[in-house]
Amino acid sequence: MPVEVYFNVAISGLLAGLIYGLSALGLSVIFGVIRIVNFAHGEIMVIGMFFALVLFRSLGLDPLLSVPIVAVVLFGFGYLLQTVVIERVAHLADHYQFLLMAAIAIILISASLMVFGPDAQGAQLPYAFDSFQIGPLIIDKVRLYAGAAALVVAALLFAFFRYTSTGKAIRACGDNPAGALVVGLNVRHMYALTFGIGAACLGAAGAIILMVVDAHPYLGPEYTLLAFIIVIVGGLGSLPGAMLGGVLIGTSEALAGILLQPSLKSAFSFGLLILVLLLRPQGLLGKASQ
Repeated sequence: MPVEVYFNVAISGLLAGLIYGLSALGLSVIFGVIRIVNFAHGEIMVIGMFFALVLFRSLGLDPLLSVPIVAVVLFGFGYLLQTVVIERVAHLADHYQFLLMAAIAIILISASLMVFGPDAQGAQLPYAFDSFQIGPLIIDKVRLYAGAAALVVAALLFAFFRYTSTGKAIRACGDNPAGALVVGLNVRHMYALTFGIGAACLGAAGAIILMVVDAHPYLGPEYTLLAFIIVIVGGLGSLPGAMLGGVLIGTSEALAGILLQPSLKSAFSFGLLILVLLLRPQGLLGKASQ
């Protein structure tokens, strides 16, 4: 097989990995600050996919252009969910939190089934079969646009947490909630903002993923599991680690599909997860527990 084929597959996997990384950022942001594992992660992202699909069908809005709208709506949903529901069980044992998030996931799946039905539905984009050719490389236009959009959203999120006063306040609440209270920060509000930002990441990722994957109510658990693999490989709570983990998983799955068998892609991801847990349990960019 020509070497160009492997480069093409690797680039395709890299672009897919950027989208995976963006979806995992939502999980990493929420856990890194609130210390709650969002088991409804994939289901929230699927809601973002369906919302982008509605905008595409009703207004003819390209999923790429609907990213800001979907992100804002999902931010509001996440903020309310944290304020009204999750905050009330945040002080309880971990298994209560797990049951709550699992119940929310089931409710979201049921709502998606009731509104959109069980069939897979996609956005038929006019440039779906177009590509760019750079020498021997052929890059799918949809995947390139989707990967670039994911990278832009991730960069904006990094800049928010690093350079804005609100982002720094959220990081302070995650590092030391008691100290944040002492200096006058509204920790409850910051936690709600954090969950809203995490949900907004999922909304943006959902709108972007709709460009390459059909929306389906039962996609949620698959993407939740994938996000867990990514954040554990990259380092739970590390934002750069989430993007790195997404790129590694996306690229390795693509290459495994062509070097081995397509059915072994998931097995390869879990193999990478096991290897990281054995050699570096805190993840590639995670901090070792004291």
